[in-house]
Amino acid sequence: MSQQPLLEVDNLKKYFPIQGGIFSRTVGHVRAVDGVSFSLNKGEALGLVGESGCGKSTTGRTILRLLDKTDGKVLFKGTEIHDLSRKDLRKMRPKMQLVFQDPYSSLNPRIKIGDAIGEALVDHGIASKNDIRDRVKEILTICGLAPYHIDRYPHEFSGGQRQRIGIARALIMNPEFIVADEPVSALDVSIQAQIINLLSDLQEQKNLTYLFISHDLSVVEHLCNRIGVMYLGSLVEMAPRDELFKQPLHPYTQALLSAIPVPDPTKKPERIVLQGDIPSPANPPSGCKFHTRCPFATDICKQAVPEYRDVGSNHYVACHLV
Repeated sequence: MSQQPLLEVDNLKKYFPIQGGIFSRTVGHVRAVDGVSFSLNKGEALGLVGESGCGKSTTGRTILRLLDKTDGKVLFKGTEIHDLSRKDLRKMRPKMQLVFQDPYSSLNPRIKIGDAIGEALVDHGIASKNDIRDRVKEILTICGLAPYHIDRYPHEFSGGQRQRIGIARALIMNPEFIVADEPVSALDVSIQAQIINLLSDLQEQKNLTYLFISHDLSVVEHLCNRIGVMYLGSLVEMAPRDELFKQPLHPYTQALLSAIPVPDPTKKPERIVLQGDIPSPANPPSGCKFHTRCPFATDICKQAVPEYRDVGSNHYVACHLV
């Protein structure tokens, strides 16, 4: 009997209205997320990569219902998140958490980090005020901080320590699913490695499920066992990590992989430089969205939308050339 996925996303869409004229009427839509589908099993880590503005963060926030969907389905343990009442959604919140991209802006500078980490326990009635301090100290230790940090303010920590605090805020709710929205993009390389190792260790210890959002393929390679590539609001390729790095099929994925720096100065990999700019998500190209920048585009690429299909070994791609 096959395992039911922890998370199922089916044809998810999120459009933002464009208003114009003296009456502020809706004259168009920005298609930030345009038909994204995937599933996540318990304990799996899926990396979502792509250029800035491709819809990665909007996808994550719509899955968590921080943004309302335009269309599609988001099933968490078989339950449609966007159909829940406010009361039922509140009960579901502890199981689905978000690690923010900028930990400092998500922390109140006037509140001690112990109170910031423990406030969700109070809000949800999970623990009494007498127990919270001990639980916060425990989670700080798990995240590589000292128990005495509980009485310090956000400005007293380094960038890497603040990110650990952000992870602690998510973990203290004992979640099953975490959306990590570029949690290491603003950190030094050495600190990035520490945070990635921490997330990897926590996943192994607590059997966590991650949706790891990043624009850096070399980062998700170390943490995720499956990688999805987004372009202009849609998934263009998804495959197991080793399969994607060994045999990328979509021209956009090939271009992204060619941009990864190689630590050996004697090797000079062929760099694929894409021509032109990313089209506007308010007016995407017809056919394949990537055809305006693809060096291999043919007439069918300009006319027909490619089918997103499995070409074998759970390797999905949307390209007429495959």
